[in-house]
Amino acid sequence: MALYLAEGSATKVLEDEYLRQSLHKVFGQLGKRTRVLAIPPDFTRVHSRAGELTCITDDYYGRSLVDILPALGTHAPMSEYQLSIMYPGIPKKKFREHRWRKDVITVGEVPGDYVEQVTEGIWQKPWPAQMNKLVWNGQHDLIISIGQVVPHEVIGMANYNKNIFVGTGGTEGINESHFIGAAFGMERMMGKINTPLRKILNYAEATFCKKLPILYVLTVIDHTEEGELVTRGLFIGDDVECFEAAARLSAEVNITTLPKRLEKIVVYLDSNEFHSTWLGNKAIYRTRMAIADGGELIILGPGIEKFGEDSEIDRLIRTYGYRSSRQIMKYIRENEDLANNLSAAAHLIHGSTEGRFKVTYCPGQLSSNEIESVGFNYGDVAKTSERYLPKDMKSGWHTNLNGEKYYFISNPALGLWMAK
Repeated sequence: MALYLAEGSATKVLEDEYLRQSLHKVFGQLGKRTRVLAIPPDFTRVHSRAGELTCITDDYYGRSLVDILPALGTHAPMSEYQLSIMYPGIPKKKFREHRWRKDVITVGEVPGDYVEQVTEGIWQKPWPAQMNKLVWNGQHDLIISIGQVVPHEVIGMANYNKNIFVGTGGTEGINESHFIGAAFGMERMMGKINTPLRKILNYAEATFCKKLPILYVLTVIDHTEEGELVTRGLFIGDDVECFEAAARLSAEVNITTLPKRLEKIVVYLDSNEFHSTWLGNKAIYRTRMAIADGGELIILGPGIEKFGEDSEIDRLIRTYGYRSSRQIMKYIRENEDLANNLSAAAHLIHGSTEGRFKVTYCPGQLSSNEIESVGFNYGDVAKTSERYLPKDMKSGWHTNLNGEKYYFISNPALGLWMAK
């Protein structure tokens, strides 16, 4: 077990050449490898620098990098356009599509008594550790898991072994992991390192994955006061020490603590990244601890065209809506389709305001009837953007022409906002 590199701070800026040299140095330390698998994120993490790092990996290993498996989880497959933007120059024939309902294998079960212990009795069943068959059976002599550590609603801090067990995971593992996070309470976990679900995944990796030669390449991304994205940290290793070092830096640079809860927050969802409320609801997750009771969250989503990332999840969201936790739990008890899709149920709980604040959703291609049917208020995206979208797109305080003061967030995926 080794930590090959732990570089970063809240003020450091790591340039492209440093990333390249660092990866090359670590790859050299590992010795010759002839069958390499890379597991980077999909386009929803386009700002993670994982695209550049995967390109550096391809440049170093060449033909020995035989498979690239984007960690889609439940997300839609990457398009040709997205692949070309995020992974320019890499031959398309190297990319494999993860199908979370079909392409998985269960490699073991985390015991129910351990799950019950770490979840404080909320979940009492064994947890199935699942991953794509290619990861388990691919006979690779190096598996490089690449991604960004950032506050996350399901597990506290994103990435590390979540990239394996959820990013390439299967129906049961993803459903139950998401529901564990929702039932435990995302406000108890977001931005925390050692959460119940993280303990479960760490147990699974330590117990079942000893044969897998996994190397983690983790970034921490921040933005300057001018809004420029910068790499604050790069961490490379094969155990939990690598993740925890990255997570400590992420907690320092990716969590914005405000002096009090805010009456109005406006969040922008880039149309290249966010096409569904399944993804776009990060606007709710990442700001809910900063919104005042009775406050309003306005979501500008010009690219939002659907609710779910696949047809079944979309149907479930349309059927049950973003209701209170109590109501969703009742729906689960009474409806087999939702009980069999606990990741969808978790998503509905995560997206609920619990009656505490108001969400005005301004989608590009969903109607007012569709938005209101799932429990949100509807806003016209063009008119609302004209009123609230700042020309400089800088996150922070703004005042519009009507004298309204509001807090603007240009990309909710980059952090977590909370009040003292």
